[in-house]
Amino acid sequence: MRALKLSIIALIAIGNFSYAGGDISPVTDYEIDDAVIADEQASPIEDEYIEPTVEEESVVDEPTIEPESTPVYVAPPEPTTKPTPIPIVIKPKKKISTNGFYVGLGINGVRYKDSCHCKNGVKITNKDITYGIIGRVGYDLNQYIGVEARGSKTNWKSDGTKVEHIGVYAKPMLPITNSTNLYGLIGVAKTKVRGSMPHLDSDGLAVGGGVEVDLSKDISKNGIYSRNFDGEGDQEKGLGLFVDYERMVAKTHAPRLHAVSAGVTYDF
Repeated sequence: MRALKLSIIALIAIGNFSYAGGDISPVTDYEIDDAVIADEQASPIEDEYIEPTVEEESVVDEPTIEPESTPVYVAPPEPTTKPTPIPIVIKPKKKISTNGFYVGLGINGVRYKDSCHCKNGVKITNKDITYGIIGRVGYDLNQYIGVEARGSKTNWKSDGTKVEHIGVYAKPMLPITNSTNLYGLIGVAKTKVRGSMPHLDSDGLAVGGGVEVDLSKDISKNGIYSRNFDGEGDQEKGLGLFVDYERMVAKTHAPRLHAVSAGVTYDF
């Protein structure tokens, strides 16, 4: 294409130069044919269309940004080894040394009653009430049975009667709470009656019963007792109270002597 343009320009220039009076040799036919052949060889008759190549732009993948999510709490794994437990200090219970002995002291009132049938057929009734003191000494073999010795003497009189009484008893017991004990009395006793009433000097059966209440605070849950039955009834070490009844002479045709006693006890 470029050669063709140059040839045309050259021909125009030569023509102009000829019109200007220049001496230019005439162009022959074969020379023109040679120029045309040379031009055809230089470029094809029909220009081929060459589609321009367009370089594709490289697409760069932009990183995708995910929306922020709420953090999820993940509990740490449990330890495989168990923690060492904290030792609990248990205060040992105190030892309470006791035995079965006890003593008691109180006051009592004795009611005396007797009927005498005299020879003339007149019935005479003798009555009197007298007051005095009572002492007790005993030993509890266990929570259900014990032995006791007791004695009493009345000194305050209304009609001049005096009563002396001493006996030894078996003492069956029944604990009903940690501080209360029911008990019975059955034994033999010697009883004397002096004064303005008919006299009496008797050895025989005596019976009775009563209740004991413990006043101490060393109940079984507060210590370890030296005996397995302590902590029941009134067997705890310390002070207590008692109230009981006794028929001093349980004998037919004997004067009726009824005694009611009350006082304090101490368990060792």
